[in-house]
Amino acid sequence: MTTLPPRMLPSGDSAITVEFGRDISDESNRRVLALDRRLTQTPIAGIIETVPTYRSLLVHYDPETIGFAALSEHLATLALSTDDSENAAKRHWRIPVCYGGEYGIDLEDAARGLNMTPDALVARHVAGNYRVAMIGFTPGWSYLSGLDPALAMPRRQAPRLHTPAGTISVGGIQTGIQCLPGPSGWHLLGRTPVRTYQLHREPIFLLEPGDTISFARIDEKEFAERDDAASRGDVVAELLSA
Repeated sequence: MTTLPPRMLPSGDSAITVEFGRDISDESNRRVLALDRRLTQTPIAGIIETVPTYRSLLVHYDPETIGFAALSEHLATLALSTDDSENAAKRHWRIPVCYGGEYGIDLEDAARGLNMTPDALVARHVAGNYRVAMIGFTPGWSYLSGLDPALAMPRRQAPRLHTPAGTISVGGIQTGIQCLPGPSGWHLLGRTPVRTYQLHREPIFLLEPGDTISFARIDEKEFAERDDAASRGDVVAELLSA
C-alpha cells in the first residue's frame, strides 16, 4: 500500500501541524508516534517542542532558526522514511481497576444499553489489550485505542461537570484513564488508584504514547490499600515489560 505524505498545516507563525489523516485510526497514530520518536533521535535545529495526538503531530519551532518551508520539507521527508518498527512499545503496564458501584456509576446502565450483564462488560474490558494513543485534555489523561467494538457506545447526552480522579471510562470507540477530577461526557465504568500524573513524584507522568495497557479487576479493599500507597507517591501499576 502506498504511504501518502502528511499535510503540513501552519499553526500560527511558529508551529506546524503534521496531519496524517482526518479520522481516528491506529495507522495514523502509529505514523504520528514514529515521526515524534524520529525527531527525538535526530533533532532538527529550531524545533522547540512536539505534541503528538491521535492523527497529527504539532511541532513548535523558532522561526528565526528555521522557516516554515524548510521545516515542512524536513518533516515530510522524515515522515515518509519512518516505519512502524520504530513505534514498537517498550513498556506494558497492568492497571488495577475497581469496577461498578460508587467507583463506576455508569456500569449497570452501560451494560443494559449494550445488552449484556455488568460482569460480561467488565470481562470484555479487562480482556482488552490497549495502547496509549495520546495524552491530553488534562495532565495525565490517557486516551487508549484497542477498545472491543462490542463496548463502543455514544457519549452521554448530558456531560457531567465533575468526575473523580482515576476514572476509567468509555466514550465512542475509545476508553481512557482520567487522572485529575474534571468534566466528562464519557461513561464511568470504574476507578483506578494509579496516578498517571503526580507532580512531586518521579516520574511525574507515568504513561507515554506508545505504551501498552491491560486492566486487572480489584475489589474495594485492594483499591483503598493501593490508593493510600499512591497518595504517598508509590507507583501502584505493574510494569510487566520495559
